[in-house]
Amino acid sequence: MEVIDLKCSKYIDEYIELCSLEWGEKKTKSEMQEYIKKKKNKILDGDKYISILGLINENELVGFISLFKTDGDDRTDLSPWYATMYVKEKYRNKGYSKILNNAILKKAKELGYKKVYLKTDLNNYYEKFGARYIENLSNGEKLYYIDLENEISKSTF
Repeated sequence: MEVIDLKCSKYIDEYIELCSLEWGEKKTKSEMQEYIKKKKNKILDGDKYISILGLINENELVGFISLFKTDGDDRTDLSPWYATMYVKEKYRNKGYSKILNNAILKKAKELGYKKVYLKTDLNNYYEKFGARYIENLSNGEKLYYIDLENEISKSTF
């Protein structure tokens, strides 16, 4: 297992497609190809993506996680945002989300951030990574933060 930067890797198209399938609207094959092309340009131009990390096993993308400048319309005053944690179904329940979590928190700390923010509709999931509840957002999701000063020291990299 290896954690890599996905931004300029051969896995970037797969990352974009999996994000769209998980969190976006259904697209035809041609719509997906056009979407991937446009999204890749936005990522490479650095619009909102601070970091995109992928977990690779034997040349296969296992999962990924990102750090965004902003994430949605609520709380645009907060930055950075811990986002898009995803592990392919066949790799779930093997601890890979913890590897991704630790990698993105380490990256955020290296970049000088003291906290990261995340939003989710999952209950009792991100708390195991040290997330602390702040408030409910207008879309029904819950807003959390992770204190990098305290959580990093508890994690093993």
